[in-house]
Amino acid sequence: MPEPTYDLADPRTFREHDQYAIWRHLRSEAPVYWNAPRGGNPGFWALTKYDDVVAVYKDGERFTSERGNVLTTLLAGGDSAVGRMLAVTDGKRHQDLRNVMLKAFSPRALAYVAERVQANTRERVRAGLDLGTCDFAADVAEKIPINTISDLLGVPDSDRDLLLRLTKTALSSDTDSDDPEEAAEESLMARNEILFYFDDLVAERRARPREDVISTLVQATVDGRQVEPDDVVFNCYSLIIGGDETSRLTMIGMVPVLAENPAQWAALKSGEVSVKSAVEEILRYVSPAMHFGRRATRAVTIRGVDIAEGDIVTLWNSSANRDEEIFTDPESLDLARTPNRHASFGYGPHFCLGAFLGRTEIGAMLEALRDLVDEMHITAEPERLHSNLLSGITSLQVKLTPAAGN
Repeated sequence: MPEPTYDLADPRTFREHDQYAIWRHLRSEAPVYWNAPRGGNPGFWALTKYDDVVAVYKDGERFTSERGNVLTTLLAGGDSAVGRMLAVTDGKRHQDLRNVMLKAFSPRALAYVAERVQANTRERVRAGLDLGTCDFAADVAEKIPINTISDLLGVPDSDRDLLLRLTKTALSSDTDSDDPEEAAEESLMARNEILFYFDDLVAERRARPREDVISTLVQATVDGRQVEPDDVVFNCYSLIIGGDETSRLTMIGMVPVLAENPAQWAALKSGEVSVKSAVEEILRYVSPAMHFGRRATRAVTIRGVDIAEGDIVTLWNSSANRDEEIFTDPESLDLARTPNRHASFGYGPHFCLGAFLGRTEIGAMLEALRDLVDEMHITAEPERLHSNLLSGITSLQVKLTPAAGN
């Protein structure tokens, strides 16, 4: 088999090729793959095997997040939010910030959210059923995660459509441009708009605190000092991005997956498989967050390949979750799969803070579909986003048939 020559930094690679074919090739032929410098971008390493991905996630000594944690910032040389935003902060500062955030995002603190998420999700699914044929992305899934995270942050109802548009553009899932440079500029502008928005909202909450996460953060202290306003702004940005996009794309992505696997759909509807195990398999199979990344803090060797100090190392979750050495028949959907140690939420010190919330939202959607829908038929080719960070569907035309009694 010839040496692979993919450019994993170019979103067009994932539009022109089946990403899972790429991952199978790399896992087999070049599991520690050198993505050569192209178009002014530096080269970087890509890890595609589950064990390697998890090992780097867990290794905060030899790999750092503080020079970027996704290709956009890693290739640019760093992230302006280092030491302020949880995702790009390591060591004691990271743990201190995380402890502050955990007070607001622990399962116990979020227990009350589950009922609201479930009610909102069932309402949206019923709206899709009333339409008969609907765009599941826009008519059903789109408002659920953004409303949930906005409720927690205290974002006014009137601002949520704006933030939804900005989060989609910030991650290149809502841009009409086929030009990578133009799309990158649109994404940067959207990210800046989100930061400006939260700068104003944080200032408002500092003056007039309420019962929401932003108010909790602006009143929190680390090492006896109040958390700086800029730190709160950066973490609000991270929460709105992380709390919306991945859950929404997972909800949309589960529909064609279930429609294409009627035996699995029947097992879910009959109760043969639990919603709990189905959530984990959907997270593994759909894997919307394709990669995260680190920089090596010292020379390391992985699978006999030497990685130099300062090298960029990317971790491809969407490949790790299909690793044949970890998952039996990984290309098949198995809602009863156990164990299911997928990498969708990462591992180690940066394990996703919103994992409980994401599982709650995805579980609510699976329950609503199971209880309210009899059949799902995709009526048009799905429209997919263009990104090297996220994999998913932006528009999904589907005919929903109600279950008996609904």
